[in-house]
Amino acid sequence: MDLVVVLVLSLSCLLLLSLWKESSGKGELPPGPTPLPILRNILQLDVKNISKSLSNLAEVYGPVFTVYFGIKPTVVLYGYEAVKEALVDLGEEFSGRGHFPVAEKTHKGLGIIFSNGKKWKEIRRFSLMTLRNLGMGKRSIEDRIQEEACCLVEELRKTNASPCDPTFILDCAPCNVICSIIFQNRFDYTDQDFLTLLEKFHENLNILSSPWIQVCNNFPALIDYSPGIHNKLLKNIAYLKSYVLKKVKEHQESLDINNPRDFIDCFLIKMEQEKHNQQSEYTIENLIATVSDMFSAGAETTSTTMRYGLLLLLKHPEVTAKVQEEIDRVIGRHRSACMQDRSHMPYTDAVVHEIQRYIDLVPTNLPHAVTCDIKFRNYLIPKGTTILTSLTSVLYDCKAFPNPEVFDPGHFLDESDNFKKSDYFMPFSTGKRICVGEGLARMELFLFKSRTLHQSKENNDLCSSNLCCWFNISFSFSTVI
Repeated sequence: MDLVVVLVLSLSCLLLLSLWKESSGKGELPPGPTPLPILRNILQLDVKNISKSLSNLAEVYGPVFTVYFGIKPTVVLYGYEAVKEALVDLGEEFSGRGHFPVAEKTHKGLGIIFSNGKKWKEIRRFSLMTLRNLGMGKRSIEDRIQEEACCLVEELRKTNASPCDPTFILDCAPCNVICSIIFQNRFDYTDQDFLTLLEKFHENLNILSSPWIQVCNNFPALIDYSPGIHNKLLKNIAYLKSYVLKKVKEHQESLDINNPRDFIDCFLIKMEQEKHNQQSEYTIENLIATVSDMFSAGAETTSTTMRYGLLLLLKHPEVTAKVQEEIDRVIGRHRSACMQDRSHMPYTDAVVHEIQRYIDLVPTNLPHAVTCDIKFRNYLIPKGTTILTSLTSVLYDCKAFPNPEVFDPGHFLDESDNFKKSDYFMPFSTGKRICVGEGLARMELFLFKSRTLHQSKENNDLCSSNLCCWFNISFSFSTVI
């Protein structure tokens, strides 16, 4: 009994000390729900639908509020004005990457997504420059995407309009585009290494979106000392890194510094140029982490958008028909759409944008952090505080998108049916941490979607009326999205 009393008193003292440090620490954080001891605000949040929980809290506390997912506070920014003010107007101050223990375990501060400070700025700058030099936004990359779009349509045609799950086929196309940029070569859709990579990516996406990973991020001790699906994630990432390392070694053996073939070559050349710099960020470890990030961010997100996009077109055949009519009018039957056609295809462009807005693929964005003590809307936020931005609150803002719960390409069309840009369109985030591959993803989505719908009308075995045969799913669509 005496031991129990001692333990209870010790725990109580630790909790009181924690609360005292929290209340006496510098900074005047925004209001929010009162955190409970140990559990903090977890019981007030639906971990299966964080976005909805944040919406409910914003109604009570306004567009800037504080929640405790774990021991430390997180400041939430809700709505376009708050998100823009932080990520764009105060971009440098809000450009840090927030605490993400699972990623810190796998990346150790390397790569482009989870790094910070000088390391992040240097690798991001290099990656952007290299992707542009390799053709991102130019004809050379467009040709690669067109080639892959052709392969995608051929694979879909092989299904003979019979029921199937297109997840695998739709995963292959964007992943192969990334492979051609990083490794120079694309893979055949039956290549075993390629199939294994896709399997790992798909498993990781499902694991990362699970409530358990949120629990691990808020209570990091669980990562090392408890069983759970996070161990599968760590194992998959280790496999990916070993595969990338094998490719890097192959590149090192055949490297021609005067003729870089792909991203890995460019990075290795930069490593050679900085080999005498003790502080260089260009290391094999950072190359592996950066390539892993490019795969994770560039392949799975695009394929998921394509998959849900096709589901939406099944749900709205009138939209599909209008896109195909525009393709016929602008492109005809004897060639495929190219990026130059996009300005003449406002409805197709609007459909691609509306798909991204409606599916809201990354509702809360990856966590940011402030890089210094900053006064924001009369609150003093201490350096290092985690910042969570609700992209859902922007993409579903009824001022910019009337009836946002309705799938309507008209959200991106003006009164004359011309394409209408919107500052509220932030599926890739915004500011200094905006997705490095945004330009590539936009190009892929437009070309893949237009090519697929073009061919689906041209061929009887891939006609729009048989699109539903590609999916072995029920039509209770509201439960899917």
